[in-house]
Amino acid sequence: MSVVAPSEVVAELIDAAEKKASLGWGDLLLRGFLSGALLAAATMVAFTVTEQAGSKSFVGALVFPVGFVMIMLMGLELVTGNFATLPMALAAKRIGIAMVGRNWLHVYLANLVGSVVVGALLWLGLSKLGHIAPVGSEYLVSVAKGKTLAYKELGSAGMLVAFVKAVLCNWLVTLGVVMAFSSRDTVGKVLAIWLPIFTFFAMGLEHSVVNMFVIPTAMLFGAQISFVDWWLWNQIPVTLGNIVGAVFFTGLPLWWTHRRRS
Repeated sequence: MSVVAPSEVVAELIDAAEKKASLGWGDLLLRGFLSGALLAAATMVAFTVTEQAGSKSFVGALVFPVGFVMIMLMGLELVTGNFATLPMALAAKRIGIAMVGRNWLHVYLANLVGSVVVGALLWLGLSKLGHIAPVGSEYLVSVAKGKTLAYKELGSAGMLVAFVKAVLCNWLVTLGVVMAFSSRDTVGKVLAIWLPIFTFFAMGLEHSVVNMFVIPTAMLFGAQISFVDWWLWNQIPVTLGNIVGAVFFTGLPLWWTHRRRS
């Protein structure tokens, strides 16, 4: 049978989280770097087809999940997924709080480096060292401004909006991580991952790792966004919202309702 029962999914997620928490820092950094890089590439492809389609976001949303599929199938490290799975293992008393913090910190930094490096490489290659504006860059800049300057104009209310959109985003994204364990075959995994990831991207929600690529790369393409604008009005509140969405809307509720009872 290719379908896995929810209780077994949770048990396997806890096993996987325990292994993630035990990885050495070198593996965490390498796998995290690759995840940030793959997600950055998928985001640029999605923005390119969106601009070609006349800013129809659902077109990019159909393409974007390829990045998550590659990350999940290759067993890489994406911090937004770990925001949900490691608390499950913590609640099951399989790992300690220090192991959770260590994993999150290493993977977050590695995702950031991978995202920024690929963004810089794409700018170098696609813009020919800034001499042309490639397809997708105009949409990229407009999205980045919406993720920073638009919130800044709203003040504290804008920061709250970013936080709430991040909660909703990672609720969906981590469902993609969970649902990847609901099938034994590759096709089933791909379809299960695709559904919630498509939904979050089409709704224009806030994902901290995606934003690690979008905002600094848009700055390279000429967006008038400062480093403070990036972190104060997006990266920090979005990261916090992603944690809340993962822990309290996916990880702990699923552990509680599907945990194995003696």
